[in-house]
Amino acid sequence: MSRWFLYFLFYSLGGYVLEKLFARAVHSEKQVRKCFLLLPLCPVYGLAMTALLALSPPELGFGGLVLLGAAVCTAVEYAVHLFYDRVFHVRFWDYRCLRWHIRGRVCPQFSIIWGLLSAAAVRQIQPAVVTAAARVPPWAVFLLWMALAADCVLTAALLLRRRDTELLAIPAAAAQMRAESQSSTS
Repeated sequence: MSRWFLYFLFYSLGGYVLEKLFARAVHSEKQVRKCFLLLPLCPVYGLAMTALLALSPPELGFGGLVLLGAAVCTAVEYAVHLFYDRVFHVRFWDYRCLRWHIRGRVCPQFSIIWGLLSAAAVRQIQPAVVTAAARVPPWAVFLLWMALAADCVLTAALLLRRRDTELLAIPAAAAQMRAESQSSTS
């Protein structure tokens, strides 16, 4: 079980890095590219990759892996977006500006990208991730679980209260809290 948790963390961190690179490359106005307050993680990537790893048979060729990756990643992306929308009333991404999107949650252009990236990750990156995960001691896994759990609680409280993903940048959250404390003392 701990190895799957470590896979999730690794790919969530990798997704965060991809998101930051993408935001810089396209000069995005939205620079906050994580889904937690403290940890630099995008869980949609971790969930999608662990689902793909669990569902993909070892004998599947690269083309089949691209198709399965596109389908699994798109399904996870839709489900995660729906969860954030329904539970926290926030949107971390919005594809409504792209053709053939489905409610702004998924689109074929990114499904193709997810398929290619996930297939490459399974073939090229996952063997090293397996080796690294096997070396992590149980006490470190426990600490990672605790850190993620604490961050989930803090993030959920912030999103439920403010419904603003931009506050997941610590300076923005701190500024918001200062403003609130100053207005309550006035």
